Amino acid sequence: MTKKSVPFSLEFADELIERYPTPFHIYDERAIREHARRFLGAFSWVPGGFRNYFAVKALPNPSIMKILREEGMGFDCSSLPELVLAEHVGAKGGDIMFSSNDTPAAEYRKAAELGATINLDDITHIEFLGRAAGLPQLICFRYNPGPLKQGNVIIGKPEEAKYGFTREQMIEGYRIAKERGCSRFGIHTMVASNELNPDYFVETAGILFDLALEVLEKTGARIEFANLGGGIGIPYRPEEDAVDYRRMSDGIKRLYDEKIAGSGLDPLRIVTENGRVVTGPYGYLVSRVIHRKSTYKEYVGLDANMANLMRPGMYGAYHHVTVLGKENAPADHLYDVTGSLCENNDKFAIDRKLPEIEVGDVVVIHDTGAHGHAMGFNYNGKLRSAELLLRSDGSVEQIRRAETLQDYFATLDFFGR
Repeated sequence: MTKKSVPFSLEFADELIERYPTPFHIYDERAIREHARRFLGAFSWVPGGFRNYFAVKALPNPSIMKILREEGMGFDCSSLPELVLAEHVGAKGGDIMFSSNDTPAAEYRKAAELGATINLDDITHIEFLGRAAGLPQLICFRYNPGPLKQGNVIIGKPEEAKYGFTREQMIEGYRIAKERGCSRFGIHTMVASNELNPDYFVETAGILFDLALEVLEKTGARIEFANLGGGIGIPYRPEEDAVDYRRMSDGIKRLYDEKIAGSGLDPLRIVTENGRVVTGPYGYLVSRVIHRKSTYKEYVGLDANMANLMRPGMYGAYHHVTVLGKENAPADHLYDVTGSLCENNDKFAIDRKLPEIEVGDVVVIHDTGAHGHAMGFNYNGKLRSAELLLRSDGSVEQIRRAETLQDYFATLDFFGR
């Protein structure tokens, strides 16, 4: 079970709303830092060293990225703007893992300029990268294990996913890269998203360890790091448990000792590229109730909408809801919690038991610190919200202002200029 609590009171929120109108996302710096240390510490045993490359797509805000860089994390980037964000916070070279797909030449050139570790998604990209930016000394390939590994609802079946090399292509890819002058190599896979079973990641490590040994045997290419990808999930529902890092780490260590220790790959560096688990549980969407509607169901209308948090409408995903000031009141009313988009799937919760809600109540939606604001959009002309940072000392800093009408119209010749 996971306790779903909010790190601030109704009184605190009311004062904050006077300065920053709802809706807004707010992130808990202290909790982010504490989790980062716990996560990285669980893998301190790795002989070649362990690092997590934060998936920038989860929360592309430089204020958050600076915090994570201070805690020892690198950055997993998948686009030109994400590379520029990493550059802006001082990351370079080995601080950046560039993992993308259907990648334009300009993005490869930027990654090469920064000295990022480039992780290729397809065997044809070896030649493409060579023409676009030249092949680097260090290169990494993404493995798609196909039917050998089961995916999940978010990322789909591996054999149907657009990502990665087949096993045969991996062997051929390292052979080609060696012939083209590459001398350092990494290996990568990622076949699940928001996975809560720690044994899943242990199994993934075993698959990569076996393949790395096969690559060494068949091509002579020595893999220096294994990137287990991201995908560690978070307990969105109170009845779910967080991933047990110790169990996961112990399982990977057991396989490392069995397969890698004493081999030609020892010491092997292990890295991951998790984003959701790093910041997701420590973000909150704060909104105010502006309407109540009673028809065939009871509806609670918020000043937030799906443009502020896409996951419930897109995936039917569960996000816990707290009504500030009513945390201990009985949840004896059944509501759909909705936004104002002209789409019927603009709902944060369906048939959710909550305390009796009144217009004016402040509602907090949990676990929005990853793939929340980042997945926002402007459909219906909705303006994207502000992002705030709850500092470790209890102060609050605005780290992204809310969009304005001027922002929305900025790319149009709206005034006949």
